[in-house]
Amino acid sequence: MRNSIRAGRGTDAAVDFELDSGQEAIIDGVERLCADFDAAYWRRCDEEGTFPEAFVAAITAAGWLGIAMPLAYGGAGLGITEAALLAHTVARSGAGMSGASAIHINLFGPHPIVVFGTEEQKQRFLPALIAGRDRTCFGVTEPDSGLNTTAIETRARRQGDHYLIDGRKLWTSTAQSATRIMLLTRTTPLAECRRPTEGLTLFYAELDRTRIEVQPIAKMGRAAVDSNALFIDGLEVPAADRIGEEGDGWRCLLHGLNPERILIAAEAVGLGRAALEKAAHYARERVVFGRAIGQNQAIAHPLARCWMELEAAWLMVLKAAGRYDRGEACGAEANASKYLAAEAAFRACERAVLTHGGMGYAREYDVERLFREVLIPRIAPVSQEMILNFIAERVLEQPKSY
Repeated sequence: MRNSIRAGRGTDAAVDFELDSGQEAIIDGVERLCADFDAAYWRRCDEEGTFPEAFVAAITAAGWLGIAMPLAYGGAGLGITEAALLAHTVARSGAGMSGASAIHINLFGPHPIVVFGTEEQKQRFLPALIAGRDRTCFGVTEPDSGLNTTAIETRARRQGDHYLIDGRKLWTSTAQSATRIMLLTRTTPLAECRRPTEGLTLFYAELDRTRIEVQPIAKMGRAAVDSNALFIDGLEVPAADRIGEEGDGWRCLLHGLNPERILIAAEAVGLGRAALEKAAHYARERVVFGRAIGQNQAIAHPLARCWMELEAAWLMVLKAAGRYDRGEACGAEANASKYLAAEAAFRACERAVLTHGGMGYAREYDVERLFREVLIPRIAPVSQEMILNFIAERVLEQPKSY
């Protein structure tokens, strides 16, 4: 059966999941940087709803934003594996999604420019992103399309050497402070296209606030990093800021989807490990009925199970990242890593709250913040159910169900 052959495809059987000295150095460097931003810092950012500017400035100054960008434009020229190690280490430090989301888009968002941009565009856009002079956001999701990205309605109309864009976007993170936006639009109405994936065009546009109204969305967690609704009215974008050919936006967008799934999976594992470490420490120190609560198997066994699940998810993250960096197909692995990491992290965060008992509900112990944030990788950038659909259809060759 072809499915069983695909399960062991490529060179995965020979892959060594031990990190090399350079990768270990990345973890050490990021850990030292993150040590300057303790739990109180992240608690304060969350409680006040303030963007972690000091943290992002430190990450930028250390050169980490360009970890996966080409050397020619000021980046480090490394791969998604190294970017995943960076994202994982940030989340695991206790920053959780508050820290990871603050830099997330800059780690994978520019990839369409790297792959499909002209040399002039790369020279114009990438150094400014890497150096922190520009900050970008991602405008894809819309109120009426949800996960059905090909059904977006934001329209771009060509007028000479520029486009006029009108429409709405939803759940656009960091738009409060972004200077540019990676914006997916329709240049040909869906009804006029042979296939839904046709007629989409990608722009890397200036976020002109005279033409884009940015409204924050009040939400459950990760208050430190804003999520927004965007209302676009007559935004003028030069044709020179179009990425790829007109109508080729879907192909450009797809190049960033697998890295995004891998990175958010890495962040989820880091978040789960941060929660598990806090729970294990509390279980060792908390004494009830004359003994540490971790001596009770009802406490210890669920924590052990969480450790195993996080370790397994992390191996899938490394497998997916390795395949991507080798230029191999990794759609199944990238999606599976996001699914497994999100589920393992959720269980670890839930168990961390329960291990703390009543104090797990108190902000001072931080596990309640991590628990609120862990819902993000279960929901975004794609739902767990859609991942199951993908695996069933693309790996197990089941009929499409939607």
